Amino acid sequence: MTAQNSLPSFEEAARFHGHICPGLAIGYRVATTAMHLLGVARPHDEELVAVVENDTCAVDAIQVVTGCTFGKGNLVFKDYGKGGFSFFSRDRGKAIRVRYREFPFLPDAEGERMEQLKRKVHFENSATEAERQEYGKLREKLIQHILSGSAEDFLAWRPVSEEPPSPARIRPSITCENCGEQVMQTRIRKVGGQNLCIPCSESPS
Repeated sequence: MTAQNSLPSFEEAARFHGHICPGLAIGYRVATTAMHLLGVARPHDEELVAVVENDTCAVDAIQVVTGCTFGKGNLVFKDYGKGGFSFFSRDRGKAIRVRYREFPFLPDAEGERMEQLKRKVHFENSATEAERQEYGKLREKLIQHILSGSAEDFLAWRPVSEEPPSPARIRPSITCENCGEQVMQTRIRKVGGQNLCIPCSESPS
């Protein structure tokens, strides 16, 4: 079985995420493309690191496919609001950044119609029931377009030369002297000689 064939399916990503949507499909194609280019299988631990630059539906698919999660410390979130995702293979010493050129659309008139309906459904809340059903059908068609189309049509990638983020480390905890809750030592702030958690340091009560 090849590394590519052993990756979780899109259906598995949808079960984790809770629904099927274009964003999830994009994340799935980003993750499977990155794994293929790096030549790696889904790791058991922290052999792979993902750095994501948004907190959209795409990230759930990336977690499922790559095995990179916040709890393991190998999913790093940078709040840039960009459609870029970097993947570092510690075992192979390789890294790649994958981004979408622009969010993929259905071609020609269907794509224009879907954008019209999207505004009515999501932003204006003015769509009729018939328009909502039409939008749903076009949305399903777009998802299949993303999943079955050529990755080169809407994704771009390049090697990354920077070092991967440091491996996750377990840090000791300290008790906040204001709220009494346990806090990771590296997140403690000294205020007036007291060890405070971030919320208490910003608005002690």
